[in-house]
Amino acid sequence: MSMTEHEKLLAGKDYDYRDKELQQMIAKGKRLVQAINTETDQATREKDIKDLFGKVGQRLTINGTFGAVYGAHISFGDDDFINGNCYFQDSNRITFGDRVIVAPDVKFYCGEHNMDATKRFGTREDGSHYLISYTQPISIGNDVWIGGNVTIIGGVHIGNNVIIGAGAVVVKDVPDNTVVGGVPAKVIEKLPALKSEGD
Repeated sequence: MSMTEHEKLLAGKDYDYRDKELQQMIAKGKRLVQAINTETDQATREKDIKDLFGKVGQRLTINGTFGAVYGAHISFGDDDFINGNCYFQDSNRITFGDRVIVAPDVKFYCGEHNMDATKRFGTREDGSHYLISYTQPISIGNDVWIGGNVTIIGGVHIGNNVIIGAGAVVVKDVPDNTVVGGVPAKVIEKLPALKSEGD
């Protein structure tokens, strides 16, 4: 049985973003993002947030405007705080743990293209061309603080109890209990592990 373009997208395979199902998802996402960014009635805004995202934990705060491609691929834990002007290029899943703080201007990029320029466009049966994209998920653990103007690339897992310094570009996994920064981001220092509530 052949995969749908959406299934290919989530599996990290070559997919056609102009597929009808994907375009309907993008249109819904665009409509809801615009509504959330302009709505002043809190109850209506909260309903739109629940309609847009794949999962919304308790007490999610989106402070200011944001951008997303699908929205449906984004899942939030409890007590997450997203500051203004963040962008989620959620062509794969972006998963947040609990108590994640995201400063302004942070970008999450799940999509990528082939390093070989001759393999960046495909040809359909009707002879038309399309951009070939591949995607990888992004996951963020609990108790993470992401500083302003950080960029996080697809395929990255950020552990628990992590601080990412402003302006960092995160291209590989970040271990638990660390502070990272720079381009590309590297471990700057270790943090003491958090005690669980039972300790």
